[in-house]
Amino acid sequence: MRKDLFKKTPEVKARQSEYRRLAKEEARLRDIRAQVPDGLFRKCEACGEISDTEDIISGYHICPACGHYFRIPPHVRLSMILDRDSFTEWDTGLAQSDPLRFPGYPAKVAARRAATGLDEAVITGCGTIQDERTAVGVMASEFLMGSMGEIVGEKITRMVERATKERLPVILFCCSGGARMQEGMISLMQMAKTAQAIKRHSEAGLLYVSVLTDPTTGGVTASFAMLGDVILAESGALIGFAGPRVIEQTIGQKLPEGFQSAEFLEEHGFVDRIVKRSRLRQTLLFLLKSAKSGQDPDWAALDAELVRPIRADEAVPEITEERNANEPNGKIPASESGMELTRESGSNPPDSAAPASGIDSSAGTCAEDGTVSDNGKQDAPEAGQEEPAAWERVQIARSLDRPTSLHYIRSLFDRFLELHGDRAYADDGAIVGGIAELSGRYVTVIAQQKGRGIKENKKRNYGMPKPEGYRKALRLMKQADKFGRPVICFVDTPGAYCGIDAEERGQGEAIASCLYEMSGLRVPVLTVVIGEGGSGGALAMAVSNEVYLLENATYSILSPEGFASILWKDKKKAREAAGLMKITAKELLELGIIDGIIPESGEDSEGAGENVLRGVTTDTMEGTAMRIKERMLSFLARYGAMDGDTICELRYERFRKY
Repeated sequence: MRKDLFKKTPEVKARQSEYRRLAKEEARLRDIRAQVPDGLFRKCEACGEISDTEDIISGYHICPACGHYFRIPPHVRLSMILDRDSFTEWDTGLAQSDPLRFPGYPAKVAARRAATGLDEAVITGCGTIQDERTAVGVMASEFLMGSMGEIVGEKITRMVERATKERLPVILFCCSGGARMQEGMISLMQMAKTAQAIKRHSEAGLLYVSVLTDPTTGGVTASFAMLGDVILAESGALIGFAGPRVIEQTIGQKLPEGFQSAEFLEEHGFVDRIVKRSRLRQTLLFLLKSAKSGQDPDWAALDAELVRPIRADEAVPEITEERNANEPNGKIPASESGMELTRESGSNPPDSAAPASGIDSSAGTCAEDGTVSDNGKQDAPEAGQEEPAAWERVQIARSLDRPTSLHYIRSLFDRFLELHGDRAYADDGAIVGGIAELSGRYVTVIAQQKGRGIKENKKRNYGMPKPEGYRKALRLMKQADKFGRPVICFVDTPGAYCGIDAEERGQGEAIASCLYEMSGLRVPVLTVVIGEGGSGGALAMAVSNEVYLLENATYSILSPEGFASILWKDKKKAREAAGLMKITAKELLELGIIDGIIPESGEDSEGAGENVLRGVTTDTMEGTAMRIKERMLSFLARYGAMDGDTICELRYERFRKY
């Protein structure tokens, strides 16, 4: 046999040398680890980095290298959220059942009780957050993966029932692999039992906040986890009905990266927002306080605010940390690309990234009347030709440097917590909504948002809401009605989106539902049209007790281009159409369509001078914002103390007269 067949090549020698080096390094690390006390360091299962345990704990149990959220036991969670020594545990020591007499099940439960010190996979009780009393439950992944058996369902149901009796809000941290297989159908019944208790709690007008942590799957996702008035989530949490392994082994589908993550659910409209652990206590406190706003509003006291001017530095940071720290005094840059109030605010699924239906976005955008608007880029009038006043107002309302709804939200309110999604399909960036604090009182704010620049315009779909946008708005209105919060709407849209996908998802039904449900809201509703108020897409947010227009805003049956196209089959006659449609603030006030006009420039309407012809800009919006705030406070002082029946009747009569 030839000896050269066994001769080591240089490549083989190099690999063997590397193996020996690695073996020596591993032995050295083993020696080091043997001398290090247990628990001093922790390895991140996401990135593999080893970090000092004390650094992880002080950093809210988040990996300092990659930001991965470690799972934390219930008592740690409670200590991060509640006031010190305020927690009282409820319903301990419930007897464990074994309905299927499953082999080895009682022994497994006993072993987990001994190892974790927990009775079951959930702790329930009562505590305070900055003296705001709340019922709270925390599920434990270390106890049989947080699976829901009879005792888990019973403890959660008892907690919600007691909270209903004592009129307490409920906060529930969900973390579960789903129903407990060893208890069969008894486990499945817990889904219905807990849902029934939450329904009664909701009918009592009480707040329920669910916080989704890693993982939240199966029967828990399909019951109490997704029934919160507000649904919060931790970054990166796995959330879904069927877990990835079940999907892959049952139907053979390989899941895409990021599927069923908290971020995925927020984008698709199922989660109100993702909150960092460092901000969670403050966010929960804000929600607890806002849910009490209808109990003793004392709105009449707002009269004292009416003469107080708005200072340039009055804008207070929104309660989440994602605000752009580089912007002084809450000023919003001319470009909205970095101005998000919340993380990935208003993100849309890929199909809504740009106008559909084959319409070229560079040529304009498609509104509900089927016409294409030129995004404010209109031909100048011919030399010597006097431009009609109405057409001038249209151009000003469409101006690219005009403040958007988010500019006004940041300027007018002390705090704003944006809530995302329609709980059915997506989070439409064309509508922004959430809870705001105004002079110490809480309101729900819903606004149409156009965006600035091509990137923002596409993200916001040029301010043209899709069905999921109107359903998000309606969801937030109903939430406001439940907790007695007045609703303030900002309208700025060329019209509802007219694409194929919008029709497939029921654009007409979504708008009709807004008109229908808004008529019955028992809280006061105020609408301010700040730019374009186009057709039914605007009216869906204007079935209000009072409607105001900024001086250069417009409110119309459809765009002048669409009007001309329908009546004269000639879009070029839009200028003439604008003069006939009676769409300016002055004309609409004379028709009785609106309740007032808010001046845009100058100290008052008479002193506005030539600035009126240009309209308010982001650089000159302070005075306009002050006047909007005055109208808001005056409105709330007049309507806030009325009972729900009176508010509804006044709204009904407002529209009955037309």
